[in-house]
Amino acid sequence: MNAQGNARTTATDEERSAPRGGGPGVVVAIDGPSGSGKSSTARGAAKVRELRYLDTGAMYRAFTWWALRNGVDTADPAAVAAVVSRPAIVMGMDPSDPTVRVDGTDVAQDIRSQEVTENVSAVSAVPEVRARLVALQRDLIAEARSEAGGIVVEGRDITTVVAPEAEVKIYLTASAEARAERRSKEVRSSDIAATQADLMRRDLFDSSRSDSPLTQTEDALELETTGLSLDEVIALVAKLTDEASGEVVRSTGAI
Repeated sequence: MNAQGNARTTATDEERSAPRGGGPGVVVAIDGPSGSGKSSTARGAAKVRELRYLDTGAMYRAFTWWALRNGVDTADPAAVAAVVSRPAIVMGMDPSDPTVRVDGTDVAQDIRSQEVTENVSAVSAVPEVRARLVALQRDLIAEARSEAGGIVVEGRDITTVVAPEAEVKIYLTASAEARAERRSKEVRSSDIAATQADLMRRDLFDSSRSDSPLTQTEDALELETTGLSLDEVIALVAKLTDEASGEVVRSTGAI
């Protein structure tokens, strides 16, 4: 049982039995606004380098989905905080098939609904929610570092709060137009203007919240992806990962 209430977040049984690299692992932290390509880049890099992958945004979406389904007023921080330990959120971290389960239910598709999208920023701003999920994220990162060769983690506060010790820190961004086009394709919407307006709204909310706002650290590499293909971005992240992995091996003497 996790120290945070009666819920837990962990790797799947299949991942626990899969072959893993020995020795210390590398942590790749990727932050950035919505639509910047974090998920596709992080998954691609993790897959190429055979590392685990964690979408922290999906965890906040999973909690939001549960809150909406259970009649919690997501606009009331006190109401959200009162149930923070109740849902059991389990993340599958295989980049080829990442999964999200809440109380045993597969919610990977449901958490991408418009309703969840409209409510997740408010829920993720509740300090108690962030405290619980950040603790779980750190547990998974520590496990992947020691048992699976490393992990690629993406979100909005990975370099600043969740894993400031990460060997690779990247701030991924793109033009507003490119981000809106990408997100519209993801949600299968033809209204790019409305999508862009929603992204701007989320940017403002995420960057101005008092707890763990979206920001770029001084030691994070800013990677502007507007004119790059996904394969090019993945290759850049994979190269940075290789360089960092070499540094970890040299500094620890691991083989």
